[in-house]
Amino acid sequence: MGARKRFTPEFKREAVQLVESGSRPASAIARELGVRRNQLYKWQTELRARGSTAFPGPGARKERTNEVARLKRELARVTEERDILKKWWVSSYRFDKLYEDEHVYEIMIFHTASK
Repeated sequence: MGARKRFTPEFKREAVQLVESGSRPASAIARELGVRRNQLYKWQTELRARGSTAFPGPGARKERTNEVARLKRELARVTEERDILKKWWVSSYRFDKLYEDEHVYEIMIFHTASK
C-alpha cells in the first residue's frame, strides 16, 4: 500500500471552492487534484458544518490529546479520593447482630474515635 496523502487546510478549502463554483463536474476536479470525488464531498460537508474551524490540522489533535490526558489524571485523582472515602465509611461502622425473639437483625453502628 502507498503512503497516505496529506492535504493542507488551504488545499482543501480551495478544492471545495472549485466544486462549489459549479464550473466543472466534481469528478473532473477530483481527477485534476488527484483525490477521490467522495473526498471532495466530505471536505465540503465538513467545511459547511464547521466553518472556519474545519480542517484543524495536526496541532489541534495535540490539544485534544493533552485535554484527554488531563481528564484522565483528574479522573484517577477523583477515583482515589472516592476510594479513600469509601474505606473510611466502611471502617466507621460496625455491624452487630441483634437477637430478638425468633428474628436476627443486623444493625449498623457508627463509631467515632474517642480521645
